[in-house]
Amino acid sequence: MLGPVLWSVWGSFTNAALSGRAASEPRFVGLDNYVALLGDPDFPNAVWLTVVFLLVSAVIGQNFLGLGLALLTATAPKIVRSVVATTVVTAWVLPEIVAAFACYAFFSSDGTLNALTGFVGLEPVEWLFAYPLAAVILANIWRGTAFSMMIYEAALNDVAPEITEAAVIDGAGGWKRLIFVTIPMIRNSISTNLMLITLQTLSVFTLIFVMTSGGPNQRSSTLPLFAYAEAFGLGKIGYGTAIATVMLLIGAVFSFLYIRVLKPGDAT
Repeated sequence: MLGPVLWSVWGSFTNAALSGRAASEPRFVGLDNYVALLGDPDFPNAVWLTVVFLLVSAVIGQNFLGLGLALLTATAPKIVRSVVATTVVTAWVLPEIVAAFACYAFFSSDGTLNALTGFVGLEPVEWLFAYPLAAVILANIWRGTAFSMMIYEAALNDVAPEITEAAVIDGAGGWKRLIFVTIPMIRNSISTNLMLITLQTLSVFTLIFVMTSGGPNQRSSTLPLFAYAEAFGLGKIGYGTAIATVMLLIGAVFSFLYIRVLKPGDAT
């Protein structure tokens, strides 16, 4: 994996393009792409949307919902576990392009969501135009929660029953057992899950491209779509690669924070 990363970083220091002389003979331009990026008025908007999309859909949505579903399936009757697992995992195993079109159909003006709200007398809403970022956030939560659920199911199965039983004997209620026993015991899995879903969410492209194409007015244009537009829409490969390098740095920062806050170690 190191080879493509280094090649990508090198490309961000060139004027590589899709056509013209810069396509066949790219030239080293130093930090010019990064200087231009800092002066690009669309760049801060893309960074902000990426961070919001990441925090709400992955760190909060997928992570907490996945843990909640894992706790539910650990204590629920077998039939409930089967229904929940099948329903949630189905969204995850769908090809990304199929999931993207399903979400587009759900949020479109004549889609499922407006049909459901129409039953209670609400007027139809152009969800993908009025609330594009909220729509893609909900779609990403639906699409990716199963991964977190399976990670936490495996982690909960490794929690020694005698530790939980000892907490019950000591009078710890459900919330206390969760906060002071279960979560410390699975903190390594929490760190791993957060790192993986962060990197997955940073690279989400197809879902947003199909649903909104980054619009309207770039209100859902995260860094992957911004990079695509610059590299392949405008042909500025070096500039688009600089944007991709910024994404790499954002992922590294989040991973470092997860490791620092949730240090791996002996949970006992």
